[in-house]
Amino acid sequence: MSILKATAIFGSFTFLSRILGFVRDILMASILGAGIVADCFVVAFKLPNFFRRLFAEGAFSASFVPLFSATLEKEGKQEALNFAEEALAGLLVALLGLVGVMELFTPAVIYVLAGGFADDAAKFSLAVVLTRITFPFILFISLVSLLGGILNALGRFAETAALPIVLNICLISALVFAQEVLETPAHALAIAVSLAGFLQLVLLYMACRKAGYRLHLRWPRLTPRVRELLTIMAPAALGAGVIQLNLMLDMILASHLPDGSLSFLFYADRLNQLPIGVIGVALGTVLLPLLAREIAAGNEGQVSANQNRAIEMGLFFTIPAAVAFIIVPYELIHVLLERNQFTAEDTRQTALALAAYAVGLPAYVLAKVFSPGYFARKDTKTPVKFAMVALMVNLVLNIALMIPFKHVGLALATAISAWVNVALLCTGLIRRGQYRFDRMVLTRLGRYVLCSLGMGLLVWQLSHLVAPWIAGELSAQLVGLAVLVIGGVASYVVLAFVVGAVRREDLDLLTRRRAVK
Repeated sequence: MSILKATAIFGSFTFLSRILGFVRDILMASILGAGIVADCFVVAFKLPNFFRRLFAEGAFSASFVPLFSATLEKEGKQEALNFAEEALAGLLVALLGLVGVMELFTPAVIYVLAGGFADDAAKFSLAVVLTRITFPFILFISLVSLLGGILNALGRFAETAALPIVLNICLISALVFAQEVLETPAHALAIAVSLAGFLQLVLLYMACRKAGYRLHLRWPRLTPRVRELLTIMAPAALGAGVIQLNLMLDMILASHLPDGSLSFLFYADRLNQLPIGVIGVALGTVLLPLLAREIAAGNEGQVSANQNRAIEMGLFFTIPAAVAFIIVPYELIHVLLERNQFTAEDTRQTALALAAYAVGLPAYVLAKVFSPGYFARKDTKTPVKFAMVALMVNLVLNIALMIPFKHVGLALATAISAWVNVALLCTGLIRRGQYRFDRMVLTRLGRYVLCSLGMGLLVWQLSHLVAPWIAGELSAQLVGLAVLVIGGVASYVVLAFVVGAVRREDLDLLTRRRAVK
C-alpha cells in the first residue's frame, strides 16, 4: 500500500473523529464554559492521556512495532503472534500495577501536577475525584495500542484510525443525555472516558481476531524477545517521559494562572490538533512499520525517499493551516465555541493561545516524520537526548514568557521548543547518512510557503468583509466562516497548481506501489 493511500485511509477516519471532537468541544464549551469545573476535567482527562502517550503511543509503540514487523518479515506469522502474546502478558501486569498506584495516590499526584488547585479545597477535591474515574482509561488504551500495532504492521490502518470516534461518541452522549444525572456534567464525562477505553479494546480485539491474530493470555515471562523489547523501550520511555514532562510543566504552571487558563490552552490545542491528528499522526503511524520493513529487508535507499514524500504531504497541509490559525483565530473560536457559558473574553484568550500554538504546527507534524527514522532502526536513545534539550528550552521559555503573556506564553514556548526538537531530529539523521533532502522537497517547500502567504492575504481581506456576519446570529456566523474556509482552501489549491507546487504526475508518483512497497 502506498504512503498516500495508507495516510488517506488513516487521515480520513481521523478527520471524521476530529469533526466529532469539535462537536464534543462545542458542547463542552457551552455546558462547562472555561471555569473551575472545566479546568478540573481538563486535568482529569490529561493525566491518563499523558500516560497513554508515554506508554501506549510513545515508548511501547516505538519499541513494539519495529520488533513485531521485523519478526513477521523474517520468522513468519506464528512467531510474531507468540511475541505479541509475550508482550501482552508483561504489559498487562505493568498496567494493573500503575492503575492501582495512581488510584491510591491521586491526591498527591494532583498536588504535584496542579498545585495551584490546592488553594481551593472544592476545586482540588473535584480534580481528584474526576481523575480517579478517568484513570482506568490508561489500562484499556495501552492494550489497544498493542493490538493496533499488530494491525498497523499488517498494513491495516482503518481500524485503529476509527477508534477515537468511539471516544467522541461516548463523550458527546454523556454531555447530551447524562449532564444532569450526576453531580456535575464533568462526572458524566469522566465515566464516559473510561467506558470508551473499554469499548475500544473490545472492538480492536475483534478486529485482530478477524485478521487471524487471536491473542491468548500467558503467564508473564522474561523471554529473550521481551528482554529486547524492554532494552529498546527503556530509553524510548525516558524520551517520551521528557516530552510528556514538557506538557506537564505547562499544566503545572497554568494551574497557578487565573481560572480558565487551562481551559483556554485545552480548547486552543484541540483546534490545533486537527491537522496534527489528520496528517501528522497518520504519517507517523504509516511510516513506522513501513520503514521497519524496508530496513529489515535491506532497502535503505527507499527509506529517505519515503520520508521525503511524507514531508511533502505533511507540509502541503500544515503550512497553510498554520497561516490560517495565525490570521483568523478569533473568527474560528468565536463561531465554533462562543455560546452560553463560553464568553467573549474566553474567545479572545483562546484565540491568542491558538495563534501561538500554530507557530509550531509544521514542527509537530515533521517530528512525526523524522522520529520513525530512529525508531525503525531500533534507536530510541538518540531522540531522548534531543527531547531533553527541547525540554530545557521549553522550561526556560515557559518561565520567561508566562510572566508577560500568561497562558499565551506557555503556548508559544511549546511551539518554539517543538522546532528545536525537529531541527535536532533532522540534523541527526543527516549526519548519520540515513536521510537527505532531495531537490523536490526543497523546491516544494518554497512554493508551499508562497502559496500559503497568498492564501493568508486573501483570508485576511475576506475576514474584514465577513466581519458583520461573524458578529451576527449563528446562521450568519456559519456563512461567514464558510466563506473564509472555502475561500482559503480554493485560493491555496489554485495557487499550488499555478506555481507548480502540485502537479498531476506527482500524485501518480506518490501512489505508485513500487515507491513504497
